[in-house]
Amino acid sequence: MYIVCQESHVEPSRWPYSFIVRHIKAKKRTLDFILDTASANHSLGNYLELLKVNGTLVVVGAPDKPMELPSFPLIFGKRIIKGSILGGMKETQEMMDVCGQRNIKSDIEVVKTDQINQALDRLSRNDVRYRFVIDIAGKSAKM
Repeated sequence: MYIVCQESHVEPSRWPYSFIVRHIKAKKRTLDFILDTASANHSLGNYLELLKVNGTLVVVGAPDKPMELPSFPLIFGKRIIKGSILGGMKETQEMMDVCGQRNIKSDIEVVKTDQINQALDRLSRNDVRYRFVIDIAGKSAKM
């Protein structure tokens, strides 16, 4: 889950879902934009409460079940929900530029090709904290 404030004096933040639920009252109606990358089933209501009037929530995660969408925070806050699949090269570059400008970084775990089976086993046990990135070149760069 990535949350980006468009105000220049606010540092971009990256909060896990559990943090958002615990601190939602303090951050209510303070954000302009949320990029929801969670692929687990979850309600969009908590995220909508974080958005300012006319704020935007973009969903790119793909849960296997429909997400809960409460109507009142959507309607009364004039909030916008959009969905997106991976974009082309132009859209990807635009997103990378925004991340670079705002110092938004991704937490990942690099997996070598000979560790793929162990990574899949960990996925099946829900023993993953960060996204796996497979190092197909055979050498891991420092990140």
